[in-house]
Amino acid sequence: MLNINGPESRYCDGVSRRSCLRIGSLALGGLALPDILRAEAAASVPRRAKGVIMVVLPGGPSHLDMYDLKPEAPAEIRGEFQPISSRVPGIEICELLPQLAAMTDRLAIVRSLVGFLDDHNTHWCTTGWESHPPMDSSPVVPGYPAGDWPSLGAILSREFGPRVPGVPPSVDLTPNDADARFILRTATGQPGFLGSAHAAFEVAAVDRSNITLGGVGLHRLSDRRALLASFDGFRRRVDQGLVSDGMDDFHRQAFEVLTSPRLAEALDLSKEDEITRKRYGLDRSYPQERGGRTLLDQFLLARRVIEAGARCVTLAFSRWPFGRMLKGDYNWDWHRDLFREARGTLPLYDLGMSALLDDLQDRGLLDDIAVVAWGEFGRTPKINQDAGRDHWPKVGGALVAGGGMRGGQVIGSTTRWGEEPLSRPVHFRDVFATLYRQLGVDTSRPRLTDLSGRPQFLVGDHQPLPELVAGS
Repeated sequence: MLNINGPESRYCDGVSRRSCLRIGSLALGGLALPDILRAEAAASVPRRAKGVIMVVLPGGPSHLDMYDLKPEAPAEIRGEFQPISSRVPGIEICELLPQLAAMTDRLAIVRSLVGFLDDHNTHWCTTGWESHPPMDSSPVVPGYPAGDWPSLGAILSREFGPRVPGVPPSVDLTPNDADARFILRTATGQPGFLGSAHAAFEVAAVDRSNITLGGVGLHRLSDRRALLASFDGFRRRVDQGLVSDGMDDFHRQAFEVLTSPRLAEALDLSKEDEITRKRYGLDRSYPQERGGRTLLDQFLLARRVIEAGARCVTLAFSRWPFGRMLKGDYNWDWHRDLFREARGTLPLYDLGMSALLDDLQDRGLLDDIAVVAWGEFGRTPKINQDAGRDHWPKVGGALVAGGGMRGGQVIGSTTRWGEEPLSRPVHFRDVFATLYRQLGVDTSRPRLTDLSGRPQFLVGDHQPLPELVAGS
């Protein structure tokens, strides 16, 4: 793994660090995803999902105001929004999500998601496991493996490696500034006990209109001399004993790393046609948003990167800027003014998610790319005195689509006021088991060994959801 240093920044632990460009297994040449699909079809290769886009909604999205409205409940529970009918008879979702409602035939809506802790830690959204080493503001949970659990992207990196030379298996589009990392608690593409060679490639985009990779502009990625100079600096740090993690991979890859025109081009939205940019809402202004900006481009970047050949792309979506609400930034932690916040956020989410799914469908990729959207817990049924809902780890919701999984259905239900599952509780690891199955990873036996030498099952004793995979 090669780190190309960018500007200095300060993280939430107060330590001054340099943001960096992480490049693993990059080389020239190779086929993008559409080429691979055509080649497999011509060779009659058994079809399986090729990748996953993980949409994390940090802060804890309100299941009761998105996918599981309770219109018959008292006012202090039902809130201000009404359910609307969808493309599938009998399925209703929030009136602020009309574009998703129009495509519920492609969606599986999980209303009974469990496995949460009362903790703003998206660890279980990206690994499937609630156990993790103690983080600032997070409770200590015993039982995590030595080295910690790897993310889904790290597992795919370890199991299959790069699909396309020049494109890392796992790519993380989430912001990496201090406030964003405080909300996420753990890196969404963390490698855990697999080691840094399988960490996600982190794309830092401070200025979304001028994409940079850890402070390194796209123009520098085509400058071989700049890359070699960065390598020389990294080598000096190695010689001085300042770097040790992933050394075997470093020695194997270092002189093979030149530029990655494929990845750089995938991250360059100026190369996208205007019709597609319009689909994602990138052709218009947003005067009600801070500085008129949004994070809708993350959805288009995710599609471009997965199409270029990544196996897993993770993004954290909220209004811009994403960070601590106590500082005036945005996420989904709506303890106060929930309905005002939702009126600003849900239409953006509706636009970005529906555009992503439509785009994948039109490009013939939706059956091969799974899309999952969720957050770290739900919200309280009862609205508090500040017109918000508080943390609710007993139940939450999620959207699942693509990847050969069956849409047009609701899985599970909650009690009368949405306090807990009434039928079909679905654990995070049930969803992960389903994703791994579709991606061709056998979870029925220990596959990996943690840093203490203990073999580990990827999802414990959890099984794929038959509602999603039956007949696939």
